[in-house]
Amino acid sequence: MDSALDFHTLRSLLEWQIELGADEAIGDAPVNRYETPAKAPQAAPPAAAVAVAATSPSRGAEGDAVAAARKAAGAARDLEGLRAALGAFEHCELKRGARNLVFSDGVPGARVMIIGEAPGREEDRAGKPFVGQAGQFLDRMLGAIGLSRDENVYITNVMPWRPPHNADPKPDEIDMMRPFVERHVALAAPDLLIVMGNVSCQTVLQTRGITKLRGQWAEAWGKPVMPMVHPAYLLRTPSAKRAAWADLLAVQAKLREGVA
Repeated sequence: MDSALDFHTLRSLLEWQIELGADEAIGDAPVNRYETPAKAPQAAPPAAAVAVAATSPSRGAEGDAVAAARKAAGAARDLEGLRAALGAFEHCELKRGARNLVFSDGVPGARVMIIGEAPGREEDRAGKPFVGQAGQFLDRMLGAIGLSRDENVYITNVMPWRPPHNADPKPDEIDMMRPFVERHVALAAPDLLIVMGNVSCQTVLQTRGITKLRGQWAEAWGKPVMPMVHPAYLLRTPSAKRAAWADLLAVQAKLREGVA
């Protein structure tokens, strides 16, 4: 292979690698991958099994966390007590990296309770759910059917703490938050629930696949549940707004019927 490549050839090769997804140089000096090494590389010793175990929570530890969540949530007698219980809960690692506990916004006792997924950057800063761009879009959606967080809607999230890089919460994190969400619904006592996004569906309905579930009434904890796609998804996928509008009209109709 000719090592004296001209500028244009080198540039073409670089552009091709970038197109494939390369975004950094691994080494400062070029390496001839075809050169036979003088000495065969030694295989690295296998990592100790205990190191893997130390980085992954055991089923026993996860079960203990869920049991602790059930006990703490069940002891809360009102919403302020539930907020305090979440603030004192030390089993979720997300708490350590978050700025604020994001508990709720809106009107406690409202007929409609919205359950989102997890706080983003703006929510973490403000300590309130749905205050970023997706939250502003949600306010416009609700306003179109005569609803408002200032008057007749109560809003919370499954996760009260922001996950790093806005990643989806892990299954064990969802499991330990489920008792708090269930107790939150019981204390807020809405007529119906709107769950937005896969994480919310997994928590409340214990199933995923929001694009198939949306628009179909379900039931959880004795409440009618309307699954909807998350407002952030609608901002990325404008073609889904028509279906979301149909879901909102279904919520409006259910409220007018008095909710059965």
